[in-house]
Amino acid sequence: MSRVPGWLGRLGAGLTEMSERWNERRAEAERERDETESRTSSDEHVPPPPDYAPDAPDVPARPDPALAVPWGMRVAAEAGWRLLVLAGTLWVLMRIISAVQLVVLAFVSALLITAILQPTVARLRRLGVPRGPATALTAILGFVVMGLIGWFVTWQVMENIDDLSGQIQDGIDELRNWLLNSPFHVTDKQINEIAKNLREAVGANTDQITSAGLEGVTVVVESLTGILLAVFSTLFLLYDGKRIWEWTLKLVPAAARPGVAGAGPAAWRTLTAYVRGTVIVALIDAIFIGLGIYFLDVPMAVPLAVFIFLFAFIPLVGAVVSGALAVVVALVTQGVFTAVMTLVVVLAVQQIEGHILQPFILGRAVRVHPLAVVLSVACGGMVAGIGGAVVAVPLVAVTNTVAGYLRAYSRKSALRHSVRPRGATAVSAEPERQAPPE
Repeated sequence: MSRVPGWLGRLGAGLTEMSERWNERRAEAERERDETESRTSSDEHVPPPPDYAPDAPDVPARPDPALAVPWGMRVAAEAGWRLLVLAGTLWVLMRIISAVQLVVLAFVSALLITAILQPTVARLRRLGVPRGPATALTAILGFVVMGLIGWFVTWQVMENIDDLSGQIQDGIDELRNWLLNSPFHVTDKQINEIAKNLREAVGANTDQITSAGLEGVTVVVESLTGILLAVFSTLFLLYDGKRIWEWTLKLVPAAARPGVAGAGPAAWRTLTAYVRGTVIVALIDAIFIGLGIYFLDVPMAVPLAVFIFLFAFIPLVGAVVSGALAVVVALVTQGVFTAVMTLVVVLAVQQIEGHILQPFILGRAVRVHPLAVVLSVACGGMVAGIGGAVVAVPLVAVTNTVAGYLRAYSRKSALRHSVRPRGATAVSAEPERQAPPE
């Protein structure tokens, strides 16, 4: 009997079972759809959100606020807050310097003295003298010379003060007679009125003059303290200047240390050239102006020459003040003609100094614009008096040298990093991986 009907029976049973499964799945899908529709109908009473607007048009996104600001205003704002930070830093630095003004001036004076004496120490070291004896010998010799100059000026002033007072009185009488007979039509009554006003001004300000005298004692004490600090600083700078500079470099961040290490010697060369050139120019001014006023019979020619030498360390202003002092002494002691001749001598020497000596001696080592010189001297005088006026110009010259060196160094560094080897020298485009330090 054939087995085909049994096979058909099993096939029909399978189809029946498959149909039942499909019916169960369809019924389950219908139940899920009915539950979804019931939940949707139950949520129809919930109000829509407040920002729901079915018919509202699409609103474009707002741009970045920084992009809405003009480019020039953004650049000005970026530069402005940086300038404010720099100005605040400078203000804090100036406040700190004002608080320790005596220490700063003493240390800067020590730097200037070291710039003069350091070549002598180096020369003695090359001759085989140990560092300690070379430093001591140079410092003693330098301070003895400066002390002798101060003693000589004081001695000359004390020796000639009596004669000078009599000459000043005679000069005032001659000046009065000259004013009476001059074309300015000055009367004796006007001269007496000016003298009376001067006496009254002195009498009215007696208390202020007395207080200024008391303050002068404090100034003397501070001056002695500053001199001692300058002496000790000079000794240590002469003896251990290299190691002090190496220790200072450790305070600089490692990324900027190579540039600062090169800028330091450049700054020192500029400072040394400035101090040497200024000393030579001041010495020439003092010699020639001193000889001129000596042959014109101006009293105290040697102390005046020393004052001219010292005031020459204040650029522009010092020459004017020292020259005016010589002219005034010549006017009140020797008369108008001698004063005019003294003025001619001072102007001639200063013209030769400004147009021949300074460019030849200083050369390109110190390149500071005259406007920068005037402004720096004015600012230094306002901040720290005569000492600030003395150190202002070398500070500006050193700053200019350091800024120029760092600018050139950064440019060379950028160029060195931007140039890559090509051709046969280009081994690999990727940098070599270095092993980590052990």
